[in-house]
Amino acid sequence: MDSSRPAGSALDLAAPVRPEESGSGNGAGAGSRRQVQGLDGLRGLAALYVVLFHCWLYTFPGYPRSSAPSWLGGLMFGRLAVVFFLVLSGFSLAISPASHGWRPAGIGEFLRRRAWRILPPYWAALAMSLLVSWFVVPASHFGPPTGATVLVYGLVAQDVVTAPTPNGAFWSIGVEAELYLLFPLLLFVRRRWGAVMSAACVTLPVIAWGLTAAGANPVEGDNWLAPHLAPVFAAGVLGAGVVAAPDRVRRLPWGWFAVLAALPVLALGAVRGSVWTVNHYFWIDLAIAPAMTMLLAAVATGKPAVLVRLLTARPIHGLGGFSYSLYLIHLPIVLAVIRRVAPHFVAPGLPTFWFTLAVGLPVSILGAWLFSKIFEMPFKRNRSWKSIVVARSGK
Repeated sequence: MDSSRPAGSALDLAAPVRPEESGSGNGAGAGSRRQVQGLDGLRGLAALYVVLFHCWLYTFPGYPRSSAPSWLGGLMFGRLAVVFFLVLSGFSLAISPASHGWRPAGIGEFLRRRAWRILPPYWAALAMSLLVSWFVVPASHFGPPTGATVLVYGLVAQDVVTAPTPNGAFWSIGVEAELYLLFPLLLFVRRRWGAVMSAACVTLPVIAWGLTAAGANPVEGDNWLAPHLAPVFAAGVLGAGVVAAPDRVRRLPWGWFAVLAALPVLALGAVRGSVWTVNHYFWIDLAIAPAMTMLLAAVATGKPAVLVRLLTARPIHGLGGFSYSLYLIHLPIVLAVIRRVAPHFVAPGLPTFWFTLAVGLPVSILGAWLFSKIFEMPFKRNRSWKSIVVARSGK
C-alpha cells in the first residue's frame, strides 16, 4: 500500500456541487441553497487537514508508528478525511434529488456534468504531477511514473488497475468515479424501498466481507477500495434527506446526535491507541460515517449557528471555493519542499516539519488558488466549451 494512502481525496471531495449537477433536473430551490451554507467551509477545512497530514507524513518516517512528537499525533488520521469527503460528496449530490422524490435526471446527463466539472482540473493536475515525479521528486516508492501510469490515471482507473502513482493523493479519485456510477442506483433503491433498505443493501455485504477476512480485519491493497467505501458514500446520500424533511425532523439536534455517534468511536481509538486505529480503518470508516452524516445534517439545517457562522466566514468559505484544486496539487509541492528544498536549509525531523509549514503550506494554497482560476473555475461557471469561449471573449 502506498504510504500516502491514508490521506483521502474523492473526485468530488473538495468539488462543490451545483444543484443542477446533483441529479435532479429541477434543481434545488432558493431555500435549499440557503440551507446548505457551510458545506464549502467544511470542504476547505478538510482539504487543509489533508495538506497538514501530508506535511506530517512525509517529514516523519515509520507511519503509523511515526517518529513524530506525540503532540503532533492529531495529524496522523488523514485517512478519515477520505471518509468525510465521501460522505460530503454523497450528501451534496443527493440534496436536490431528495427534494424531488429521490428522482434523478438522466443518468447520462448527470455523469456528463460531473465529468465536465471534475476531469479538466484533474487532468491538468495529473500533467503537473507527472512532470514533478519525472523531473523533481518521485511520488512513490514504486518508482517514477510509466506509460501505464499515464494510461491508468488518465482514464481514472487507478482503483481497478495498479500503476506507479504520479500523485499519492489521486488514489481515491478512482474510488469516487466508481461511486458516481452507484449514485443513480442508490437513488432508485431509496425511492422504491426506503432508507433502511438502501443502507442495508450497501452496508451488510461489506460487513459480511470484513468478518470473513483473517482476524475479521481486511488488509487493504492499492486498489479495489470502492466496495468498502461505498457505505460511507451511501450514508451521505441518505443523510441528505434531512434537508428536504419536515420541520419536526429538521429541528432535531443533529449536532448532538453527531457527538453521541462519534463518542464510542473516539473512545475506542483512545483506548486502543492510534496505531491500532490506523490498522483497523476498515471498521473505523464504517463506524464514524453516521456521525459525519449527522454533522452535515446539522450544518445543512443551520445548527449550531456558531459553527455555521465560522464555516461561512470569508477566509474559510473562500478556501472551500478552491479546495478541490488544493487537494489535487498540494502533494507534489509538499514533497518537493520536504525532499528537495528543506535539506539545504534545516535538519531532518521537526525543523523540516516547521520549514514545510512555513514554505510548502502557503505555496500550496497560493498555487491552488491560481490553479483553480485557470483549470477549475471556468468549468465550474460554464457548462460547455462554447460558453467558456464566449465568457473569455467578453461577448
